[in-house]
Amino acid sequence: MTAAYEMGRRLVVISGGGTGIGYAIADALADDDDVVIIGRRSQVLTAAAEAINERIGEPRVRPVVADLTDPKAVEYAAAEAATAHGVVDVLVNNAGGNFAPHGADDLTQLSEQYVTNYRSNVLPTVLLTHALLPHLRRGGGGRIITITSIAAFRGNASYGAAKAALHPWSAELATQLGPDGITVNVVAPGYIGDTEFYRERMTPEFHQARSRQSLIGRGGTPTDVAGVVRYLAGHGSEFVTGQVIQINGGALLGRG
Repeated sequence: MTAAYEMGRRLVVISGGGTGIGYAIADALADDDDVVIIGRRSQVLTAAAEAINERIGEPRVRPVVADLTDPKAVEYAAAEAATAHGVVDVLVNNAGGNFAPHGADDLTQLSEQYVTNYRSNVLPTVLLTHALLPHLRRGGGGRIITITSIAAFRGNASYGAAKAALHPWSAELATQLGPDGITVNVVAPGYIGDTEFYRERMTPEFHQARSRQSLIGRGGTPTDVAGVVRYLAGHGSEFVTGQVIQINGGALLGRG
């Protein structure tokens, strides 16, 4: 057990923590806690950890390289993440993305699209969560937060379907872990422009069109999402569990 843990800092594990929303979450939570960021790209993770650690002035962020669709790699990542403190306080499942192009010429291509996006979005979340369950703090304070998408509520075919699959899974997990004092919630962002998600699609016209969907006249930022995650991960959110919290500027109104 590290001296940092004895001083009261928690351990936060974030998948997909090297860029975009994941980076913003890591940067926000590292102000108060120790953070492990997990991803596939070593250079990206190392650069992210170094940048945040330099801002803070001490080495609170540690990268772990792993392909979270591979069960053996997940076992390794979970063991590496938990080794410093022995207990994981917060897990943020952020890894994923839309890895299948729109349109399919035949059933084989259609099948590949759905399998690819399911594998890339559902497996990293489910496998890492279950690998870390033995390490998650019991008796209050344990947090699981999963990042999905507005696509889970509208359109986007295979990607939306994959993200939507995580909503009932999270609800069931909240039911199972509630008696242990672990909360489980989902954050579903709308248009967040400053990420790798849009890649070659990002143009000034695209950005303006997506921003106009918001009731407040702008697109979201990774920091907007990080603020919601910081609340759910922190003290004072103990009575919030089993929820899907949308953050989209009103582009899609909440459903009661």
